[in-house]
Amino acid sequence: MKVGDKHYRTIWLNEDGRSVDIIDQRWLPHDFRIVTLSTVEAVATAISDMWVRGAPLIGVTAAYGVAIAMLDDPSDDNLDATWDRLHETRPTAINLKWALDEMRKTLRPVAPEKRAEAAYARAAEIADEDVALNRAIGGHGLEIIKKIAAGKKPGEPVNILTHCNAGWLATVDYGTATAPVYLAMEAGIPVHVFVDETRPRNQGAQLTAWEMNGHGVPHDLIVDNAGGHLMQHGEIDMVIVGTDRTTASGDVCNKIGTYLKALAAKDNGVPFYVALPSPTIDWTVNDGVSEIPIEERSGDEVSFVQGENAEGAIISVRISPKGTPARNPAFDVTPARLVTGLITERGVAEASAEGLARLFEKEN
Repeated sequence: MKVGDKHYRTIWLNEDGRSVDIIDQRWLPHDFRIVTLSTVEAVATAISDMWVRGAPLIGVTAAYGVAIAMLDDPSDDNLDATWDRLHETRPTAINLKWALDEMRKTLRPVAPEKRAEAAYARAAEIADEDVALNRAIGGHGLEIIKKIAAGKKPGEPVNILTHCNAGWLATVDYGTATAPVYLAMEAGIPVHVFVDETRPRNQGAQLTAWEMNGHGVPHDLIVDNAGGHLMQHGEIDMVIVGTDRTTASGDVCNKIGTYLKALAAKDNGVPFYVALPSPTIDWTVNDGVSEIPIEERSGDEVSFVQGENAEGAIISVRISPKGTPARNPAFDVTPARLVTGLITERGVAEASAEGLARLFEKEN
């Protein structure tokens, strides 16, 4: 996608041929910064401290982390140690483990002296595959938007609610939940996006809104608790969210607050879709509520908010009394029964074991 008049991916190989450059998302929307990652520890920090975030992008970043590790020490021991170090950074998003497994599977049979070259090649493939997957998701999601648009009065926009950021900043390019929106814009279909702020880190307010602004998508920022009200009053035509892990039975783990949106959508007859590339499916898990580990992040993310002050400085301010403890589960699980459909690169699947199996028979 474009920032200003220049095309960017969220991660790319540095001109030195070994480091990778990323968009440091901690400072958006107020400051666009690019950071170079040159070591495994830098990659681990970028993932755990959310310089990069979003399940697909986390996976690609980890893949490049393995490649960087192989330059210095291509041994089996270092390959395993790098897998362990990067896997521990974010426990919920399954793309991280998927990408690390892909890298280790690729490199195991390769002679140590050739592992670095093979690692960079596979990491680049994973990045390119992510872009293709997201573009395909966008095409299938576009068909849903077209059907809703056909039932509205000519010129009326399709009103879409999204939660957190599942845009191009969460992937290598295009995004998952936003890919259908961008393709609808290209197709000339009027759309309007209601952007949940997404407490506590405000990825909607800071990242999704920044994306919408940059691409000229009509949108409104709303507080997290406004979604149900808008659904009750007929202002939402559909919900599209992303996911960090989807079970083999169709349960969806996504940013905290997604479950509440799904409940409100169900109660008001609003279709609730989840956009996901297939590496986000965890075929080893069936019950998302009991089996998916939910990352508990620092309470400071709840007690403090970051923003730009009147002088243009980016600052963090406390919003709760000192001494008040805060809980910060980062994700929740939406049961499959609340999901209208799973938008994948192969088509739209029913949120069930049978629905997923029909599209991904070989993987299941």
